[in-house]
Amino acid sequence: MFLRRVASTLPLSTRFFCSTANRDFTNAIAELNKEMEYIFGEPPPSSLSGSVNNQNTTQASKPVPQEMTKNDSSSSRLTHVGSTGEAQMVDVSCKEVSNRVAIASCKVILGRKVFDLVSTNEMEKGDVLGVAKIAGICGAKQTSSLIPLCHNINLTHIRVDLKLDPQDFSVEIEGEAATAGKTGVEMEALTAVTVAGLTIYDMCKAASKDIQITDGLIQWKVKDDLPYDNAVIPSQTISWNVVNDIDYF
Repeated sequence: MFLRRVASTLPLSTRFFCSTANRDFTNAIAELNKEMEYIFGEPPPSSLSGSVNNQNTTQASKPVPQEMTKNDSSSSRLTHVGSTGEAQMVDVSCKEVSNRVAIASCKVILGRKVFDLVSTNEMEKGDVLGVAKIAGICGAKQTSSLIPLCHNINLTHIRVDLKLDPQDFSVEIEGEAATAGKTGVEMEALTAVTVAGLTIYDMCKAASKDIQITDGLIQWKVKDDLPYDNAVIPSQTISWNVVNDIDYF
């Protein structure tokens, strides 16, 4: 069928089947290939196998996308995820015991009305800052019970400080946790300030529904007096001398 269509398209003088007697088979094939290239815009493949080989060569020569050549190691950086994707607790048995400290902070925005009531200790539930301080300390000691994959750490020190800020009618909370152990205490510090902030909200929610708990972050964490794990150390929040002044190591 294909040859019939080609024969009907090619000029009579150049058709393979009308070639002169002195034209050999090779010249006829070459002439036919030229006509096919003229009609179809490309020369016919020399053979089916050659076409397949050319296709494979073309595919093999294509550059592999960069993202496919890189090993996706994001899962390996998630230490609480196992090799098959299941949640796991990190094994720290091979780590050495070291002195570890972490400091976290957050802010509770009260609004002018609630701020005035807290600053004058006129809230119906009592001493907001005093209760929140104790709640933060208790919360830090319960971190492993609240966060399922956290280690049960023997804390050597917990500090929770609360300060009223009249500039934006807020309470600034800073929490510090320390241990001599095999893993860090940033979760304990974060839990301390978070529970303290929630306690403030609970004690003040009757006076306002617009209270916000915001800006929770790790300010600093150290291991044997050296910063580790790319910890951020804002100079306006804490200085290097503070570590040397800690008396519980």
